[in-house]
Amino acid sequence: MRRKTAREIAMQLIFQMLIQDDYSNEMIAKLLQKISEENEQLSYIKNIVLRFTQNMQEIDSLIEENSPDWKLNRMAKVDLAILRVAVTEILYFDDIPESVSINEAVEIAKKFSTEESGSFINGILGSIVEKK
Repeated sequence: MRRKTAREIAMQLIFQMLIQDDYSNEMIAKLLQKISEENEQLSYIKNIVLRFTQNMQEIDSLIEENSPDWKLNRMAKVDLAILRVAVTEILYFDDIPESVSINEAVEIAKKFSTEESGSFINGILGSIVEKK
């Protein structure tokens, strides 16, 4: 499995947590059980989900600060999940170039959300990286 697919899975897991409003360790364990142990990207997926849940307040604050016209509760849930994965990478994964995180987030948005979502996400992530 490629890293792109792993990002999509991480986004889907965070999306499920958002929909169920459950970010508990039990929920994480339940969601991760569905991923095959043979998946070579399992460690990356776990790290994204765990880093996000451990730093959710900081990540969400950054997203909201850099999208002045949108509160988190007004954003499309898919877009918010994509942003959460990308911001987690940008802040906590030094081995991943910020431009890669942004480009991948835009591509995932085009696949799972609307065409407008790509530029919305690009703008927010660009602003976060610029201020970093």
